[in-house]
Amino acid sequence: MRWRAQDLARALAEHGPCRLVGADVEIDGASFDSRSLTAGQMFVPLVAERDGHDFVDDAIARGAVAYLSSRPARADLIDRIACIEVAHTAEALMDAARWARTRLPAGTMAVGITGSVGKTTTKDLVAAAISSTKRTVASERSYNNEQGLPVTILNAPIDTEVLVLEMGMRGFGQIDLLCRIGRPAIGVVTRVGEAHTSLVGGLDGVARAKGELVEALPSFGVAILNADDERVIAMRSRTSARVLSYGESSTSDIRIDDLSLDQHGRARFTARTPDGPIDVHLAIPGRHSASNAAAAIAVGVALGVPLAAMTDGLAAARVSAHRSNAVTLASGATLLDDCYNANPTSMHAALDTLAALGSGRRLAVLGLMAELDDPAEAHSRIARRAHELGIEMVAVGTDLYGVDPVDVASAIDRIRALGAGDAALVKASRVAALERVVDAVTSP
Repeated sequence: MRWRAQDLARALAEHGPCRLVGADVEIDGASFDSRSLTAGQMFVPLVAERDGHDFVDDAIARGAVAYLSSRPARADLIDRIACIEVAHTAEALMDAARWARTRLPAGTMAVGITGSVGKTTTKDLVAAAISSTKRTVASERSYNNEQGLPVTILNAPIDTEVLVLEMGMRGFGQIDLLCRIGRPAIGVVTRVGEAHTSLVGGLDGVARAKGELVEALPSFGVAILNADDERVIAMRSRTSARVLSYGESSTSDIRIDDLSLDQHGRARFTARTPDGPIDVHLAIPGRHSASNAAAAIAVGVALGVPLAAMTDGLAAARVSAHRSNAVTLASGATLLDDCYNANPTSMHAALDTLAALGSGRRLAVLGLMAELDDPAEAHSRIARRAHELGIEMVAVGTDLYGVDPVDVASAIDRIRALGAGDAALVKASRVAALERVVDAVTSP
């Protein structure tokens, strides 16, 4: 999206002190990461563990034409880059996105997606299912918080027809905040599971927080709910929007039928929809991927996308990095790269997927699952499930699984020892940074 610096400054001035210093340049999108910024964008320096203001020069080197700043404009940069002075850059970023959302056409539909598991994959599958018939913009990677979601809106072309916005939760009120920025008319809730339970008081707290999405939907909107999760389908009572359910349940509006996995663990199924049946062949592994694909089909049905277009889009769909990606290693072994994040619900699904891969050894390289209200019990449960499935387990950096932990180098060696027909899973919460293992075993 393109806008003038002065127009944005005027909009931000409605929320607090704001001043444009420098030229009234045309801006084409925004970024809070100077490393991924592209020419013509506005840089938004966030203040957290590191102060983003220290990277303004890097942003200029990459072609930034403007930047927000909670410091006075630097005198040495006035002739080189426009500066919009604000009280707080993070708040200004959200205010800028609210303003940008109003500049999109009135018919632009936003799809909000939340849930304890499957948010990013469902977001990717929704974009794949509808993008051949709708001009679609989806959140990059897992840009699902109060920084990532605004950037998705600010970078959306002005002719966008559908915004697909992933919405994460780390406490009550956060999804409501994201909804007030993105204004979704369609809301998808994938599942209520053991993610961030320590922050909201258990599963019921997770359901309460996730349900903020369906509460925010307008009466003309559509709530898309997983009929296989009792806490999710119960959210129908929290919205005045129309409800479309999906899942394997016989009561589902989008019903998964004849589900099977091929020799590579990829889901094949028939989706029974109000518009008729469609056969779906996914290129990504995991039985749980069928549920995410059914949610995407429900979004397409709500938007009036032809079933044939969705079938083709889903067959070609790929998911974001480190999200249940199957990779063939040089040794011939299969690696299930699912290291971006983890909770007991997603870990259980990943182990089931691993059990369906390969014909030889199956090795799970697991790290810490963070922010759980009962971490000892949760990790022990996953260890028991691995044992039931005949999966060898390697714990990296934690003894909560009941086995002696190893370091990253040892985990890498264990995977490198696998051969053709063997399969390995790498999965943990972000704090474990197990992408170090994946990067090492997949590098040439």
